[in-house]
Amino acid sequence: MDTDDLEPPRAAPGKPDLQMMSLEQLADYIAEMETEIARVRDVIATKQDAHGAAESVFKV
Repeated sequence: MDTDDLEPPRAAPGKPDLQMMSLEQLADYIAEMETEIARVRDVIATKQDAHGAAESVFKV
């Protein structure tokens, strides 16, 4: 039997092990993720605006 089979699975690289985090750490992690989501939504909105402006210029 391989001893690796006895070890608990590890979190994916770049992702924290949520089971090992305290409640306070989890709340902080959620806040960080919500901030990142807001940032991504802002970029999406900017790109959609630019795309709409470009379409209006090239419409016949």
